[in-house]
Amino acid sequence: MSSELQAVLKRHSSPLVPQPTETVPQLKTLSGLKAALFDIYGTMLISASGEVGTVSELGRGQFFLDALLAAKAIEETHEQPLDGKHGMEVFFETIHQHHAASKAEGIPYPEVEIRDVWKDCLTQLKNGGWPIQESINFDLLAIQYELRINPTWPMPHLVECLERFQAKGIALGIVSNAQFFTPLLFPSLIDRTLEDFGFNTKLQFYSYQFKRAKPDTFLYEQAVEILKDFNIQPHEVLYVGNDLLNDITPASKVGFRTALFAGDARSLRWREGDERVQGVCPDLVVTNWPQLLDCLETTC
Repeated sequence: MSSELQAVLKRHSSPLVPQPTETVPQLKTLSGLKAALFDIYGTMLISASGEVGTVSELGRGQFFLDALLAAKAIEETHEQPLDGKHGMEVFFETIHQHHAASKAEGIPYPEVEIRDVWKDCLTQLKNGGWPIQESINFDLLAIQYELRINPTWPMPHLVECLERFQAKGIALGIVSNAQFFTPLLFPSLIDRTLEDFGFNTKLQFYSYQFKRAKPDTFLYEQAVEILKDFNIQPHEVLYVGNDLLNDITPASKVGFRTALFAGDARSLRWREGDERVQGVCPDLVVTNWPQLLDCLETTC
């Protein structure tokens, strides 16, 4: 199944170019690092919408219908026109319901499992008369929709820099707001998995797996616990992300050193005026991937 999904992702992806920022890099040499953990959207991958799930709701109606058709989730011969805007309203209301249920359980920053959202959404639409098919590939449906609302492409120099990180022999991992399809983007876009670059599966933490999202420190706390098995302490970890609130703030709270990736204006989030980032200052500010490696050249 994953090969089929990867083929769909590859077939519908096309190059993107990062939009320049006016950010001035803040660089220095870091020493004593034994691990590097990364955000994905806006850091490793260019995200056309800024980050996963952030594109505005306006205009999504046609994307919604196109995804349903591409995944063969609705009958193409249905005579009555379907209201894509209404479909999107049900979709977002379903997400809201899932979030509300998690918040009722005490989770401050909930994440959804997007396939569960699609299942509940289409059940409601079917009950409302939509021609929803009995058998649906929800993995394919979720990907068909995501491809339309949030195209992605590797950041410039990503591959060569990941190879250099791997050559250093430091532990590599992921802490990212993401869905099940996110890891599939790498073999789809660059023909290599994260594991091919040396990313340990034990050090990959995706929000959908725990139904908890950043800026909650939960995912970072999970990373801290697993890193103990590698005899790595928090101060020996560099975390790289593009959002001062979602990435740098929680990473700093658990003791990681941090680098703000300011390589694309679409996804750079300084969060100016947000009290939650007051006093937060990353160790590095980089505007491209090679700068990140330059700060580590003499440290590992």
